[in-house]
Amino acid sequence: MEHGVEPSGGLRARKRAAARSEIERTAVAMVLERGYDNVTVDMICTACMVSQRTFFNYFGSKEGVFLGPPPAEMRAAVAREFLADHGTPVVQSLAAAVVSALVAGQPDPDLAGRRMKAIMASPDLFAKQNEWMADHENHLTDLVLERYAGSEGPEPEADLAAEARMVVGLALGVVRVVLQQNRAEHDDVWPDTGTMERAGVLLDRIFRS
Repeated sequence: MEHGVEPSGGLRARKRAAARSEIERTAVAMVLERGYDNVTVDMICTACMVSQRTFFNYFGSKEGVFLGPPPAEMRAAVAREFLADHGTPVVQSLAAAVVSALVAGQPDPDLAGRRMKAIMASPDLFAKQNEWMADHENHLTDLVLERYAGSEGPEPEADLAAEARMVVGLALGVVRVVLQQNRAEHDDVWPDTGTMERAGVLLDRIFRS
């Protein structure tokens, strides 16, 4: 079962999902209490009464229990929303699509909010999250170029590619700021859909100036 996807494979899948959730909740609680550097995989496994083999089968690494892979459908969700939105400036549109996919892909918003708090409190975890976002820049750049393909313009192909990469960099920067601001204002509450609407107001003001 992919991380963030509701289980649908019967009793065994439900037990597996429940075990994953318990490990995630325990790990996040321990890090919020003690700090990321002071919590080991062995400590998490002992608290949850699971083997390290089971832990690594579920999450792959220590940071994986906090970050996890993105929901399986996240890329498709970003593409659907972004490519269908022709009336919003491209940077705001891409940032909104990413935030929307993140929000919609959380089956447990309470856990997601607490996980986000743990990530923001740890420089190591925050750096890993940024690495995860960077891994998807090429895919997002292709989406921007696909959206550009429907519009006419005299720009050389190299300029369009550079512009698309710039759009992705700006959009992901907006996403990071939105998550940081949400955490500063609401502590461990996961962002709602209105979060990006408020960011859009700021983006409009920035680009107008």
